[in-house]
Amino acid sequence: MGNKTNGLLALLGLGALAWWKYKKSSPEDQQKVKDTINNAKDNLTKFGNDLKDKANQTVDQLKSKAEDFKNEAQQSAE
Repeated sequence: MGNKTNGLLALLGLGALAWWKYKKSSPEDQQKVKDTINNAKDNLTKFGNDLKDKANQTVDQLKSKAEDFKNEAQQSAE
């Protein structure tokens, strides 16, 4: 339990330090931070969308193959 508490306190401290440094920085530096965060967000969104598209394509391919196997089985049974 001590390690989790210490880890959370360290994370909270780092967050507070980052927030303090951000508030004390110049407007240009603040804009750089905002741009970096927005860029990272856009990249994650693009990655998520690409992953979703790939998963949907795979599902469609599997459905198509399952339908082909079903048709073959029906033709074999006749």
